[in-house]
Amino acid sequence: MSDVWSTYRTRFLVRAQQLTEPMTFTDVLGREHHGDPGDYLVQSPHGLRVAPREVFEDVYVLLKGEEVELPTPSSTGSKLESVTI
Repeated sequence: MSDVWSTYRTRFLVRAQQLTEPMTFTDVLGREHHGDPGDYLVQSPHGLRVAPREVFEDVYVLLKGEEVELPTPSSTGSKLESVTI
């Protein structure tokens, strides 16, 4: 998986990366998340999560050529977790 994030929109803006290998991580609330190649790692003001490819590609639209800043976790009161692959 690369270090490049793309910005997508639906009702809310998120940043996402498509997974190229299986991934498992535990979020700050202790919930375990699993993703397979093709799924998306999604970063929002509420933290990180994994979205199945079929759902993500049906819901989100890529914002091309636009740099958009997401709200920071401090402005929303949540913490971003770190992920190790």
